[in-house]
Amino acid sequence: MRVTCRQEDLSRSLSTVNRAVATRSPLPILSNILLRAAGDRLELSATNLEIGIACWLAADVSGEGAVTVPARLLSDFVNSLPPGEVVLEMTGKGQTLDVSSDRFRADIRGIDAADFPAFMPDTDQATSFTLPPENLREIISQVTIAAATDESRPVLTGVLTVLDPDAGHVTMAAADGFRLSVREAPLETPLDGRLSVVIPARTLLELARVCGDETQPVQAAITAGRNQIVFRLSHLDLVSLLIDGNFPDYERIVPQTHTTRAVINTRALFQAARVASFFARDAANVVRLSLDPGDEMRPGTVTVSAQAAEVGGNETEVEAAIDGDVMEIAFNAKYLLDVLGVISADQVALELSTPSSPGVFKPVAETPFTHVIMPMHIAR
Repeated sequence: MRVTCRQEDLSRSLSTVNRAVATRSPLPILSNILLRAAGDRLELSATNLEIGIACWLAADVSGEGAVTVPARLLSDFVNSLPPGEVVLEMTGKGQTLDVSSDRFRADIRGIDAADFPAFMPDTDQATSFTLPPENLREIISQVTIAAATDESRPVLTGVLTVLDPDAGHVTMAAADGFRLSVREAPLETPLDGRLSVVIPARTLLELARVCGDETQPVQAAITAGRNQIVFRLSHLDLVSLLIDGNFPDYERIVPQTHTTRAVINTRALFQAARVASFFARDAANVVRLSLDPGDEMRPGTVTVSAQAAEVGGNETEVEAAIDGDVMEIAFNAKYLLDVLGVISADQVALELSTPSSPGVFKPVAETPFTHVIMPMHIAR
């Protein structure tokens, strides 16, 4: 095997596949990256048996072949090289990769590529659909904020993805017991029927990281066994196990009515909540929102405040168009900042029923996004 490629391209590709390298595994080969040279490209692959990434870069291949080498060592060495050409060469029957560039040279001992686990599934009988690249990162950020990080209920660490060809959209939902995110996106792919799977939130976050410059629709394929999903981009494939389990009926969580509705400038509310969060750190992370509809003489306002007995408190008034009753409610500061941070619309609507009922956040735009947060108890 002999390959010549650009250091910048190799470094970027190594950074991408490194995210799938197993950090702690009894199998040494899972700490390696598979390098395979064929045609006019070099393919790099890694897997931890839950998620796998294969990406490729243009290269001058004068000798085809494959080998696996320690991911961390190869990445550290390549990242330390100056920009320019890098030559990767493996000669003889040994599993040693010679890496050279300019005045730098290293011999890295590897493991036979034949021992590397095959992680790319057969997608001939898979259910395929596409996702729009232009707002895919926004969609993922809006739903994954509500996914649980506690592994005690594995299904809640995932994102329920429902493909509904009759409705013409894909719905993604995540919930951790304290909040719920629901987002819809157009579904242009014809399907035989409705299908739902639970995708690990970690997988979607990796997809968001690697699809930043993508201009073509992202192809997704759910295997016939409904246990894996493959995302195909122009320069890489990402494969992941799906989560087996019954996702809660999230539609029952979303309140269908409200007594008070406020339309607020998203940025202004975010800034007010951020300042309040500094004081909330010493008060169980509680941030209060007091909604006053105003009258003919004064506009409606939302007062955002936090009070900590030992360090003090603050309050900020934000103008708002409010319909309904005067209302006071408290939210976890982190949850409030999380949702406001992923809404790109200029204005956000907050719908409330009682101080002890969930609050519903929706962008005042055509974006089909709903976020529900359970309130915190307010001490009187």
